[in-house]
Amino acid sequence: MSAAACVGPRSDRGEGSAWSLQGFASVMFVAAAMLVASPVCKAQASSPGVAASAPAAASSAVPAVGAAPVPASTAAASAPAAAASAVVAPAAAATSASAPFAAAPEPPAPRPPPKARSRKSELVQISDPYIELRTGPGRGFPIFFVAPRNDWIEIELRHTDWFRIRTEDDKVGWVSRQQLESTLTAAGGTKSFRDVLLDDYLSRKVQLGAAWGHFKAEPMLKLWTSYRLSDTLSFEGTIGQVQGVFSGTDFWHVDLLIEPWSDRRISPFFGVGVGKFKNFPNLSLIGATTTDAKLAAARIGVRYYLTERFVMSADYALYTAFISDQRSTEYRAWTAGLSFFF
Repeated sequence: MSAAACVGPRSDRGEGSAWSLQGFASVMFVAAAMLVASPVCKAQASSPGVAASAPAAASSAVPAVGAAPVPASTAAASAPAAAASAVVAPAAAATSASAPFAAAPEPPAPRPPPKARSRKSELVQISDPYIELRTGPGRGFPIFFVAPRNDWIEIELRHTDWFRIRTEDDKVGWVSRQQLESTLTAAGGTKSFRDVLLDDYLSRKVQLGAAWGHFKAEPMLKLWTSYRLSDTLSFEGTIGQVQGVFSGTDFWHVDLLIEPWSDRRISPFFGVGVGKFKNFPNLSLIGATTTDAKLAAARIGVRYYLTERFVMSADYALYTAFISDQRSTEYRAWTAGLSFFF
């Protein structure tokens, strides 16, 4: 009998026993891998930062067929490190989120005002971002310097609606009233700048004007000038001429005017005065004589401040000519005209 015949083929029973042992070993290997991976999965599930990486950890915990198993001690040691990294991540995110809300730097403290160079000048502080200094009192002059906010400037001179100022570093220029209206005084209040033209109108002294109207039914032209004594009283002198059909008349009178609301744009006034009246008849009239008489005047009128230095006025007057001791004649007149003051 040959050796092959002595060995002979394996029985079906022995081959089935070998496959059973291999299957049992595979099941035990998978069960051990799942037991090792379960602590890592629990640690990853307890932290939101690690939850996203849980599938990857689980897949790495289950080795491929034929790979060596991962020890349980190694997987358990890596779980606390992953949890710690998940805790650090929200803290870092909170720190980066709070960075844009850092405290802004405090503005510089206001500087005390310097000492004024003259008693007539006044110190104010710039509150706007800047003001522009020009070489002369008008918008036609060029800008040569810009003074920044919080600088102190000294107001030295006024010319109509422009002010000459001096900066802290001795720059001298002209600034409009509109730019100075927002400046601050040394006490911290807003500086008040009234309209310069209105101030000139309120402080007017001498006024000259002309008016046209009617004296009785004849055309009349008059010129007048006034001098202001106080806020409500003024003297006014008037000369006039009336050109009639049959005669001409010259007159003059001096009045005392009362203007109770002289600080208003529309201001009524009242006046009384005395003067002279002279009538010249035409030479073509036979037997006509020249009349020379004393004159009394009573007036009421109103003035309206227009702009710059111009004022419009209108009045109604009652003239009484005392031709003789027993005779007097009354004349009514109205006029409207324009005047300017200085």
